[in-house]
Amino acid sequence: MSISDQTGPTRQTSLNTGEMRRILASSFVGSAIEFYDFMLYATASSIVFPKLYFADLGPGLAVVAAFATLAAGYFARPIGGVLFGHFGDRYGRKKALVVSMVVMGGVTVAIGLMPTTAQIGIIAPILLLVLRLVQGVAVGGEWGGAALMAVEHAPKNRRGFAAAFANAGGPAGAVLATLVLSLMTVLTGPAFTTWGWRIPFLLSALLIIVGLMIRLKVSETPAFQALQAASHERRLPVVDVLRHHKGAVVAALMVTISVYTTQAIVTVWGVSVAVAAGEDKTAVLNWKAAAAILTVIVTFASARVSDRVGQRRALTFGCLVTAASAFPLVFLVGSGELGQYAVAIMLGNGVAQGLIYGPIAAYVASLFPADVRYTGASIGYQGASALGAGLTPVIASALVLLPVGGLWWVGAYWAGLALVSAAVAAFYRPGTDTQPAATTMAPAVAAHR
Repeated sequence: MSISDQTGPTRQTSLNTGEMRRILASSFVGSAIEFYDFMLYATASSIVFPKLYFADLGPGLAVVAAFATLAAGYFARPIGGVLFGHFGDRYGRKKALVVSMVVMGGVTVAIGLMPTTAQIGIIAPILLLVLRLVQGVAVGGEWGGAALMAVEHAPKNRRGFAAAFANAGGPAGAVLATLVLSLMTVLTGPAFTTWGWRIPFLLSALLIIVGLMIRLKVSETPAFQALQAASHERRLPVVDVLRHHKGAVVAALMVTISVYTTQAIVTVWGVSVAVAAGEDKTAVLNWKAAAAILTVIVTFASARVSDRVGQRRALTFGCLVTAASAFPLVFLVGSGELGQYAVAIMLGNGVAQGLIYGPIAAYVASLFPADVRYTGASIGYQGASALGAGLTPVIASALVLLPVGGLWWVGAYWAGLALVSAAVAAFYRPGTDTQPAATTMAPAVAAHR
């Protein structure tokens, strides 16, 4: 048997209801707060951590080492996807989201209190790495739950736009993190690199309280309540995903990877290039914040279009735009000049990433049935974050050191991944495409019921 959309609790018929507005606010604000925490680290790894935790390695290797700890957090995200996906598929999306937020807030505050290598020696970078890993696990459980809370409550013809609230929370959190860091560079001046950078991390405690107040007021999704009503339980959702939905996982990963490659090149590696070239940190961070605001706007616009033309078509277009712009944007970023970097981050992060960000959440969610959707969507999406965002700053930093064609190699890497994403979005057709995206049981599971 399969569970239809008519089984169990009623799905929302409009996005303009009190309950639906709370759900969308929960997805947006929750994601914004968790990605505020996560992106604080990304920015600090570009301009602060190399000096405080890896200074003994020399300027070039210190940046690579800081980016390596950044990558570790991204590689922990799939683990978080599996862990929180397991509990989200068995015990509820809402419970998993609350736990992930509490863990993330606690770890971020701990990073803000971390002593430096000069104070406690080699223990400092080791502790920093451990905290980054836990941070990665926590944020790995956030996206899947936030997206599903929106998708599984929304009417069918508005799922792309509803799910975009979870994705738009990411750049919104990046805006907040960047602006707070930028403000601290002004208010604390030379003291920014000693204690000023810590203040944004400590402020996370207040944001977590606000996020929990919103998140605790929303109801569990109709899809999960329907599974509960049918007494349906998967002991190990990850096993079912890897056994029956490997193609969907690979498709989710390969389409999503272009988002994170773009983000890593223009907002992480690009920041380090501009700062290393002597550009003012405050100005660089302000442009990063401006680009993230544009990302939010383009994300919602692209999501709305995707509800009309289909998520696959919208994604294919966004990935092709990214591939076409990769080479010129890489040379703008690689110049190290603030004006050229501003153009690159507005077009790359603001436009190209936003075009893909809009439809990606609804697309990835549609690849999996409800009983394993949290796990499957999280593995694919967070796997892309590990490979795309986690490795790219390190790869780009290494490629530009090659004696011949450094920036050309970075452009080829970026454009190549975007073309692969476009091809998968255009041609991969999952078996669950024709089934209801919110509450359908997996075919293999239904056959055994």
